[in-house]
Amino acid sequence: MTDSLIRPFRIAVPDADLDDLKQRLSRTRWPEPECVDDWTQGIPLSYTRDLAEYWATEYDWRSREAALNRFDHYTTEIDGLDIHFIHQRSTREDAFPLVITHGWPGSIVEFHKVIEPLTEAGFHVVCPSLPGYGFSGKPTTTGWGIGKIAQAWDTLMARLGYERYGAQGGDWGAAVTTQIGRNVGNCVGIHVNMPIAQPPAEGVGEMTEDLQKALARIDYYRKWDSGYMKQQSTRPQTVGYGLVDSPVGQLAWIVEKFWSWMDCDGHPENVLSRDELLDNVMLYWVTASAASSARLYWESHDTFGAGDYVTLPTGVASFPKEILRAPRSWCETSYNVTHFTTMPRGGHFAAFEQPELYVEDVRTFFDTVR
Repeated sequence: MTDSLIRPFRIAVPDADLDDLKQRLSRTRWPEPECVDDWTQGIPLSYTRDLAEYWATEYDWRSREAALNRFDHYTTEIDGLDIHFIHQRSTREDAFPLVITHGWPGSIVEFHKVIEPLTEAGFHVVCPSLPGYGFSGKPTTTGWGIGKIAQAWDTLMARLGYERYGAQGGDWGAAVTTQIGRNVGNCVGIHVNMPIAQPPAEGVGEMTEDLQKALARIDYYRKWDSGYMKQQSTRPQTVGYGLVDSPVGQLAWIVEKFWSWMDCDGHPENVLSRDELLDNVMLYWVTASAASSARLYWESHDTFGAGDYVTLPTGVASFPKEILRAPRSWCETSYNVTHFTTMPRGGHFAAFEQPELYVEDVRTFFDTVR
C-alpha cells in the first residue's frame, strides 16, 4: 500500500440485520403460482418458496462472511465516494496488476473462485465493488456513470502504486473495462467476457451459423429478457422500494437472471450452489442497494455501446450462453482484438460459472502484455 487514504475493511453484518431478514422472510406475502410449468412467466413459486425457506432456516451467513473475509478488503475515498475493494497480492516477484470488475446483478462474490488462482498465476488482483453496489458508497448526486467509474479505477490503481496494469470485466464491468481501454491512463491491455459490440453499420454479411446464433440471442433478449433493464434505466427509484423492503422480492429479481443468463441447463443450481446464489443476493440485501445499484442503468444505459475504438490490445472470451454473444468480426469494429477464445461452455457470469476457463484465458491473454 502506498497511500494513507486506504483503510482496511472487514465484512461484519450486524446480528440485528440478520434477525430482521429472518423475520421478513417469515412474513412474506406470496402470490399465486404461475400459469405455466416452466420459467417463462418468471421464477416459479415453488422454487422461490423453497429457496426462501432455505435462506431463513439453513443458510449460514456467518460462515459465508468468514469465507469472503479471507481476502484482503479495503476502502478508499475517490471523488467524495467510498470505494470498497479487495486487493489480493501475489507472492510472485513478476506479478502483474489486474483490476476485475463485476456487473449487475453480480458482485465481488462472482470472483471468489478466481481471486486465489489468479494470484497463483502471477496477478496482483484488485476487485472493486461498483459505486452503489455492495460495500461501496452510494452516490448522492448524478454523474457516477461508466466514464467516471473508469477514471476512478485508474485513480485507484495509481493509488495502490501500480504504474501499469490490466483490466478485465463482464456486464457493466465490461463497459467500465472498455472505457478504461479508451482512456488508456496506466492500463496496457483489457480483457472482456461480454464485449460491447454491435452489428456493423454496413450489414451483417454472410449468414453463418455463429452469426445466426448471435442475432437470435439479441432478438430473444429484446423480446423476453430486457424488462429489468427498461425499468432500472428509467425508474430505478421506484423499483427500489419493493426490492429494498422485501428479501424475497430481491431474491427473485436476481436469481431469475442467473437462471436466464447462465449456461445451467434450465436450473441455476445445476451450476451454482444455493449458498453461492444467496451469497450474491446477500450483498444486495444487507447493503440495501437495490435502488442505488439500479441507478447505474439510469446513468449509463444510453451510452452503454457508445465510444471510440479501443486501440489497446484486447482479449475476448466468448461464452456460448452470454446475453449478447458478439462474433469476432463485430468485436473488431470496437476493439483491437489480439486474442479471441470461443469457449466450450459457460454463460454471462464467467468467473462464477467456469472459473478454470476464465483464469486460463485471462492468464493467456495478459501474458502477451505483461
